[in-house]
Amino acid sequence: MSVKNIRVHYLDISSILLLFWSLAWVMKRAYHLERFEELGKRIKRESDASSLMGRRQMLGPPVILNTVTPCAACKLLRRRCAEECPFSPYFSPHEPQKFAAVHKVYGASNVSKLLMEVPESQRVDTANSLVYEANLRLRDPVYGSMGAISALQQQIQSLQAELSAIRAEILNYKYREAAATNIISCTHPALVSSATVTISAPSQTLAPPPPPPPPPPPPSVVVSSSSSSSLYTPPTSTSGYSTISSDNNVPYFD
Repeated sequence: MSVKNIRVHYLDISSILLLFWSLAWVMKRAYHLERFEELGKRIKRESDASSLMGRRQMLGPPVILNTVTPCAACKLLRRRCAEECPFSPYFSPHEPQKFAAVHKVYGASNVSKLLMEVPESQRVDTANSLVYEANLRLRDPVYGSMGAISALQQQIQSLQAELSAIRAEILNYKYREAAATNIISCTHPALVSSATVTISAPSQTLAPPPPPPPPPPPPSVVVSSSSSSSLYTPPTSTSGYSTISSDNNVPYFD
């Protein structure tokens, strides 16, 4: 091989190396430019998010929006989270289980349609409602949220029945108290009057009893003068008391 051929071969190798180095530099520059662009977009999104958060704090309750890191939906679906991602403001990457439940029950496309159909001011409540219903559906595949609603209704009915029973018992106690009060009010004047009569009775002067009736006059007996001597003369007969003599009879009437 001649010297000329060696030089040509060396020039070809050096040109090829230079070409490869140029391509590597261009690719590296493009990579850095892409990183700078992505960093600029991220800074812009952060500034937009901070301004939006300031407006929301002035207008109403604060809502946590995610515009910095990929949202939970894009992480689960393994796709790049774009700036106009419909899930990014409502599904934080710090709570991936929420979108996982919603995606398992409804699907990502249906959730996106539901969020786009409602006004922007109601999308936060819509997302929270979907998460709540999805969790209940996973917990109870048959009834879902209706199971919780029926359980709450039964609890309300039992509490209402208990409240009605307590009210009826309170009314019963009130009626008893009113009846006892009426009885006491009716018997109190009678007790007072009887006590007054009892206290004033000893002070009254008792009237003297009426004199007894005169005894009846003794019966009048007419005694004859002839038989007056024989009236007190004891009998001389020795006969017993079983025989009565007719001579000893006192003639009351002549």
